[in-house]
Amino acid sequence: MYALVGGTVHTAMAEGTFEGTVVFDDGIVALGDVEPPAEATVVDVEGHHVTPGLVDAHSHAGMAEWGEPEDADINEGTDAVTPQVSALDGFHPRDEELRHAFQHGVTAVSARMGSGNVIGGIICSMKTYGRTADEMCIREDGMKAAMGENPKRFHGEEHDRQPATRPGVAATLRSALMAAEDYVDRRKHARESGEPFDRDLGMENLARVLTEDLPLRVHAHRTDDIMTVFRIAEEFSIDALSIEHATEGHLIAEEFAARDVPAVVGPSLYSGAKYELRNITFETPAILHEVGVKVAIQTDAPVLPQHHLDVCVGLAVREGLPPEVALESVTRHPAEILGIDDRVGTLEVGTDADVAVWDGVFYENDSKTRHVFVDGEHVFDRERDAVDPRDAYDW
Repeated sequence: MYALVGGTVHTAMAEGTFEGTVVFDDGIVALGDVEPPAEATVVDVEGHHVTPGLVDAHSHAGMAEWGEPEDADINEGTDAVTPQVSALDGFHPRDEELRHAFQHGVTAVSARMGSGNVIGGIICSMKTYGRTADEMCIREDGMKAAMGENPKRFHGEEHDRQPATRPGVAATLRSALMAAEDYVDRRKHARESGEPFDRDLGMENLARVLTEDLPLRVHAHRTDDIMTVFRIAEEFSIDALSIEHATEGHLIAEEFAARDVPAVVGPSLYSGAKYELRNITFETPAILHEVGVKVAIQTDAPVLPQHHLDVCVGLAVREGLPPEVALESVTRHPAEILGIDDRVGTLEVGTDADVAVWDGVFYENDSKTRHVFVDGEHVFDRERDAVDPRDAYDW
């Protein structure tokens, strides 16, 4: 058990910020003006800021094998529609990107299949510290889908098969969802009539989007792609939906608000890779927030390094995101979008003890983590675990 005493505690909840103590073992036990229990290890954090561990709602950490691109397990590129695969089966707990993450306060990520396929597979919310993927898994949090240039290039250009165009991407998604509807009907009939039924793993997974509110999480940059997603979601009565990247989301912010669809925005630091990123800006989170859209900020690691999530928040604040919602954009909001807010994203009694201690406001450029805890384990102490970067070189 630990007690962090004397710090400025940011709960990411309505209770807001206070000066006081946080007591936890594997979960949060007490907060506020409380005396540390006799059995607790007391850590003096006076002058520091205590926050929930940061949550990245769109990442490939653990999937893309940082520094080893030939080992990336993010796209099952044998077909444009692969709902049968799961990120959990490709998650590597020893990926260096995960160590970089928790050392810099990012304690949970939604580990994604890639955007090369129109339907990529099941995605999972994961802790960034742990021994096995199973113990690090928080829950399956959605089905990955993708619009735009990635599936066009990955399949049409490289393999000469559908989809090769935006209409082809939309048709591929519709066809898969129609097949899932038919599968659900056949399955229901077989169960009611007692007839045998041949199950299909991909259709079982995709059926969950239609019947069990497994969220459809769709990679979409341009306004036309985003509106196509909205149109298809309405056609198939899909309410559990999020738009990933939302690069041009600021141009149609009211459309997000009217549908109550959250946006997982980013990475907003680099636009040179694709023409569809030409309207990229760090103003997007602020504009979406202004009209009432729930916004989370992402890195798409390793597109941007996972440990730069706080830097992305700082740039969004510089471009208009209110400082008072900066923390929520990488804690409570992504946890709510992912459906894991009962465990992470806030500091409240009963949630997991994923806690970061910073020597300044977390998103300011000169702030660093001093301590990080995951499930109550002291996984990083800057004094204890400091590494001289020069040691990485073989002189």
